[in-house]
Amino acid sequence: MLDKALLEILACPACKGDLEYDRERQKLNCHACKLRYSIKDDIPIMLIDEAEQFE
Repeated sequence: MLDKALLEILACPACKGDLEYDRERQKLNCHACKLRYSIKDDIPIMLIDEAEQFE
């Protein structure tokens, strides 16, 4: 589980928008640019090239 303080300061690297934490899937979702960032071993992978597109 990600630290609440960390979640408050993280922003989407593509658009600088807010991220929504999907605890079940361990992903960070940006609804503005429709990118989903993985979380591995409690570390967000905030690389645009590794993000997944979603609808």
